[in-house]
Formats: sequence, structure tokens, C-alpha cells
Amino acid sequence: MINIGIIGVGLVGSELISQLAAYASSAPKLSVIALTNSSKQLLSTPAYSPLDLSTWKHALQTQGTTANLSVFIDYVSNSPVPAIIIDNTASQEIASQYPLFLRKGLHVVTPNKKAFSGAETLYKEIMEEAKKNKMLVFNESTVGAGLPIISTLKDLIRTGDKINRIEGIFSGTLSYIFNEFSKSGDDGQKFSEIVKVAKKNGYTEPDPRDDLNGLDVARKVIITGMDLSLDTLPVENIVPEPLRNLATSSEFLSRLPEFDSHFDNLKQAAKDNDQTLRYVGVIDPIGGESGVKLISLPLSHPFAALKGSDNIISFTTQRFPNPLIIQGAGAGAAVTAFGIFSDILKIADRLDPNTDTDTCRLN
Repeated sequence: MINIGIIGVGLVGSELISQLAAYASSAPKLSVIALTNSSKQLLSTPAYSPLDLSTWKHALQTQGTTANLSVFIDYVSNSPVPAIIIDNTASQEIASQYPLFLRKGLHVVTPNKKAFSGAETLYKEIMEEAKKNKMLVFNESTVGAGLPIISTLKDLIRTGDKINRIEGIFSGTLSYIFNEFSKSGDDGQKFSEIVKVAKKNGYTEPDPRDDLNGLDVARKVIITGMDLSLDTLPVENIVPEPLRNLATSSEFLSRLPEFDSHFDNLKQAAKDNDQTLRYVGVIDPIGGESGVKLISLPLSHPFAALKGSDNIISFTTQRFPNPLIIQGAGAGAAVTAFGIFSDILKIADRLDPNTDTDTCRLN
């Protein structure tokens, strides 16, 4: 049995609980014993018994106590069996406490990018504490939700392959926007209209500038290539400069049509060369041309055929001169929860009673 404490029970957290509930009916070796959001927490009663995952929302509201992360972590860390903390938030404050979680004997699974794309000192401390305490840290879902990007990269490196180049469309939001924009004709939707539709459909952050500025893609690129940093990685912000400091998202969206001609010109220039626009992240350890930017690609390029909001990542290596390509849904609650759940099961497999847990190492 492995006990689980979940921080963050919003869209992704709720979907994860649903997937765990379905799994428990056939293989009950995972037990959720604690849940918390920013205001309330629910600890199982009797202590360390499984929570009822069919009624957790009602129980959190009616039986939950005031959220206290310190109390929550102490409860989970005192579990009589191995325990995992799941951080479904985007909180820097929580990410900064991963070293503490590991010292307290907790394994960590998270889609939170902040611990792996910010200060290098935090990342190193997390890795050091994990090794020192023989704990596991999995973060597959920080890059491509459920796509096996980090695990594929680590497998390539571990087996002695040499990475020549990694490039990809890492943002489902920007994938959707430029897929739609590139296929629209001269009389089709303008760039500003597509951004508005993307926001309405829930593809963007509450303020679309948080997608268009490229920082989300940059964080994913940094996680994939940890020798990079936000301070040195070139990132193209495609938000028109006069709109970057507007006070509200609404004001930004109302003024974005003023710059439709700018984006139309970019699209036409690409079209004149039988190319299409894509927002791409590049990791180039050999040529030193890593970056995040809007580029024009030939229509024959694999990235040009992308549909919807899919992600696509290309690994060019010594063994794969013809790139190894991973493509699929890289955003959404279901696939993100799948990525988290997959990481949980990797830990469960390593902590199987028939496995010597002293040999467990970071993935």
C-alpha cells in the first residue's frame, strides 16, 4: 500500500482523483489519505484510512478544516507506509518546499514547472535531497502533460546516445492559435479573433499575454535542457510592445485588432515562400542556438502538419539522425492527470514489496 496526499484539487486535481478512483476498484494499492486546496484540507479519519473518492468534494466542504500546509505535510509524512505528495499547483511557494518534503520522507510527483525552471539552486537542492534520503521525484507532466518527453530524453541519455538537437511546439495554446491562423485564408479569421476564440474556449491563460509572451514555452524548454536558464535563453515575446503593459486582459484583447496587419504580413511572407508560421522551442547543445521564437517552416516540415492544440517534439540524436518524434495532446486536464498518474505508478512499481527500496534512484 502507498498513501497519497494531494495539494491542489482544481481541474487537474479533480481529474486525477477520478482516475485514481477508477484504478482503485481493480487494484487498490494506492490510497488517498489527504486533500487540500488553498482554503481547506481534508485528512482521513480514522488516521491513514482511505478517503472516499466518490464523495471527497462534499467531505472537503463539510468536514474540511482550515488549510495549513505544515500540518498537512506532517500528517502525510507520518504515514505508516510509503507516501507520495502530489503538487498540482503552479505555486512557487509550494515548489520551494520540495526539499523539505523529501527530508520528511515523501516522494514527490508534480506538474508544477516552478521547481525545475527557476533558480538552479532550488533544482540542485531537490536533486540532492532526493538522493540523500532515497526519495523519488517525477515531473513528466511539467513539459507535455501526458506525453513521454522527459522519460524519452532520459532514456536516450542513459543509454549513451548523443543529443544533437531538440525542437518542438511545446504550447497547446500557441499550437492552436498558429494552426488556426495559418490555415485561414485572406478573408479568414484575423489573429486577434483567433486569440479571442482560444480564450473563450479555455485554451489560454486568463490573460492571453501569459501565453503569447513565450515564458511558458521557455520554462518547458529549460526543464528539457537543464543547462539553460530564463536569464540566458532568448525568448521572443510576440505580444505587440504597446500592449505589453496594459492594465487588463480585456484592454489587451480590445486593442489587439490594431495589430492584425502585423500578423497578416508575417503570414503572407511565410506563404510567399511556401512556408507556415509556428512558435517553436529549440534546444541546440552543439550549435548554441537554443531559443524560443516564431519561425516560418516549409510546408513539408512535420511541424507544419500539426492540427488543433497538439504538441510535437523532435529529438535528433546520434542514433536518430532521422528525428524521433513524439506528438499528441500536450494540454488538458485528462492528459495532464494521466501524466501525473503514470508517475505515481512508476513510484509504486519501485516500492513494490518484492523490490529492494534501497536501490531506488531518481528516474
